[in-house]
Amino acid sequence: MKFVTYRGMRIDRLASAWLIRRFVDPRARFRFIERGETPPKGWTPFDLPDVEFSHHGEDCTFETLVKKFKIRDRGVRGIAEIVHDADVKDGKFGRAEAAGVSAAVRGLGLICGDDDELLEKGLFFFDGLCRFFERRGSKGGRS
Repeated sequence: MKFVTYRGMRIDRLASAWLIRRFVDPRARFRFIERGETPPKGWTPFDLPDVEFSHHGEDCTFETLVKKFKIRDRGVRGIAEIVHDADVKDGKFGRAEAAGVSAAVRGLGLICGDDDELLEKGLFFFDGLCRFFERRGSKGGRS
């Protein structure tokens, strides 16, 4: 599958790309466009306005994808709560990790040359976070 989203990924877009690659299509390709640019034909848009895979109701894009693809994984559940709290900023889950994970993603964005490199590094980052929650439970736990 081919997916397209805006350049300058932050937590919801990066986590959503990770989710797609790890749980939907391991060979998924990604393309990044400028705001206002029309997504190319044949590419599935995500985290763009008025598309299927984006914010809906109280859900951020990551949560929309989890529901659409019926992903039931303890690690993903923990990440979903963090991504929601960091992106939507409504405190729904009260995840203390949200600010730190968001800051880490922003920091990765500052040292990566482009979104392709950020995606590569972000895959590794979210793999680690997912493994942590799979082993400790979605609520984290003592380190």
